[in-house]
Amino acid sequence: MTTEDRTPTRVPVVLVDDHHMFRTGVRASLDERVAVLGEADNVDSAVAVVHEKRPPVVLLDVHLPGGNGGGGAEVVQRCADLARPNGGVPVRFLALSVSDAAEDVVAVIRAGARGYVTKNISGPELSAAVVRVAGGDAVFSPRLAGFVLDAFGTGTADIAVADDELDRLSKREQEVMRLIARGYSYREVASELFISIKTVETHVSAVLRKLQLSSRYELTRWAAARRLL
Repeated sequence: MTTEDRTPTRVPVVLVDDHHMFRTGVRASLDERVAVLGEADNVDSAVAVVHEKRPPVVLLDVHLPGGNGGGGAEVVQRCADLARPNGGVPVRFLALSVSDAAEDVVAVIRAGARGYVTKNISGPELSAAVVRVAGGDAVFSPRLAGFVLDAFGTGTADIAVADDELDRLSKREQEVMRLIARGYSYREVASELFISIKTVETHVSAVLRKLQLSSRYELTRWAAARRLL
């Protein structure tokens, strides 16, 4: 096997944002798992380049000029024919925005986007999110998961809370668990609950051990599935 044969295939993306400097920064931050095929800076040019390139993933800002004023959600809607193509790879949208407002998250997900992350995400984390979306996963910054569940949840009957698992946690551990699952840092949790960072670390370790989870990302998925965010 040659070195070339061992090189992983990059996920092609189209990058859509109305700020050139931000697009340049994203390009520089993405790692070897992702290749940028094209760029656009407004609704109409985004629709055009997405239809031309048909990338597996589009990184999309939610606030864009042009079109009918619908921003990123309008781009997703106008590219809906590419989400389920007859043969070929479906185009999936991952919103990448400075906004963490519930209305922005819900609007673009309702339009058909597969995920939403905020612009404070690191390059490796964003690259990993692109790979996951290309593979069919839905990806959200932890703090935003609750918005999606509130807007699209189908009721408590079909997402049951595992009381026996929750009962393993003390009241304080449950408080820490919810904040960590929402994406709070240890420092933010400590400030919110008026406890030390060391105490937060102790509680998080206990929560992960009792729930048999290995990371805060698994904890977020666990809490989201049970509508605990």
